[in-house]
Amino acid sequence: MADVALAPSPAPDAPRTRSADLIARSLSRRRRAEVRFRAYGLAAVIAAIAFVVFLFWTILQSGLPAFFQAAMTVEVTLDPAVIDVGPRPVRADFPNEAAFAAADLAWQTALAGKNFGSLIERAVNAVLATPASSRDIRAIYASNERFRLRDMVAADPGLIGRTIPFTLVASADVDVWFKGNIDRSLPENQQQLTLAQQQITDAMIADGTMKSVFASWIFTNVDSRSSPATAGLAGAFMGSLFMMLVVIALSVPIGVAGAIYLEEFAPKNRITDLIEVNINNLAAVPSIVFGLLGAAVFINAMHLPLSAPIVGGLVLSLMTLPTIIIATRGVLRAVPPSIREAATGLGASRVQVVFHHVLPLVIPGILTATIIGVAQALGETAPLLLVGMSAFVANIPTGLFDQSTALPVQLFLWQGNENRNFFEPRTSAAIIVLLGLMILLNALAIFLRQRFQTRW
Repeated sequence: MADVALAPSPAPDAPRTRSADLIARSLSRRRRAEVRFRAYGLAAVIAAIAFVVFLFWTILQSGLPAFFQAAMTVEVTLDPAVIDVGPRPVRADFPNEAAFAAADLAWQTALAGKNFGSLIERAVNAVLATPASSRDIRAIYASNERFRLRDMVAADPGLIGRTIPFTLVASADVDVWFKGNIDRSLPENQQQLTLAQQQITDAMIADGTMKSVFASWIFTNVDSRSSPATAGLAGAFMGSLFMMLVVIALSVPIGVAGAIYLEEFAPKNRITDLIEVNINNLAAVPSIVFGLLGAAVFINAMHLPLSAPIVGGLVLSLMTLPTIIIATRGVLRAVPPSIREAATGLGASRVQVVFHHVLPLVIPGILTATIIGVAQALGETAPLLLVGMSAFVANIPTGLFDQSTALPVQLFLWQGNENRNFFEPRTSAAIIVLLGLMILLNALAIFLRQRFQTRW
């Protein structure tokens, strides 16, 4: 029988070498996967930051110029022949307060009937090389400037007969022309200013009479339809402030108390499970649904005044409650069980454990949850539209039951204005104010969390 050639037997360490190769390849794949995952995560973070930067840059680029507006300073002569109505009544000349009030009101009424616009027209014509018509001059400055001049005289009647420098805010159309927000090559019938008004504006720009000034009235004036150039956010800001006071007064104590009860005291049964499920569901309900609820309950059933901060605050309180409850329960759960066990072992009651040992540890988290909830409510628009907060209000509210609007709703109203060349930048300016308030609230939350945080 022929000898059969046998294959050489493998070396004893060959299986170990194959296993080592497999492990090495597996580790290499996992390392590559980890590197890819880190790269994807870094790319996502960079993309998110880039989008945020682009958003803020777009808003700032559009909104910052709106904080500066065209204005002209002219010398106004307060001619007594035009506006003199005699000296203002003095209280000492009248036997009682009612008689003095009636006389003072009559004096103010007489002053209001004087033609302050003619004084402004004289002052503007004085700086022009060629006199212009009253119609063209009235189109150059904001319509309420004559009322501001009247109020100055009413506050200090001693100005009558003097010549004073007076800064006129340019009209919205002139401001658009001044900033170049409209194509100047368009024919006159497509321009907001007539040819004569364009020439007056250009002449004032050329001689330095018309300049760009900081528009402080954005923060001090209310909205205005008759004088859009001087429209401001004061009324909307006060309306939002009153609503936030209602939210803080109602949703914060109720939400924190409800969270403490559900987390620390409530028995674990079907009823509490149902409550928890509904709280979680309410946190996901669209905000406009809360607006419908507020319109049905607070306005139709309870007959609270339409477009009042009390109604808006109640609606936003209902919307904020689930957020505060869920966030507060989360920080309560983060407290280690050893804290509760140690306090119980020392003889503390359940109430003492919660209020003396647990709550002091979670106050920073509760403050953070509260401020974030309030910041969320501050930016809501849809529910406020349904309770009438979109109404035009020309006064600053002084209480919870006065008519008012809110900052987000003011943005909505300005964005829909037909004079888009002027109000688009003004809307971006209002967005900057609203974002500034929200960033301030979030920064306050971070500060409070860091200031009162307790580590265990």
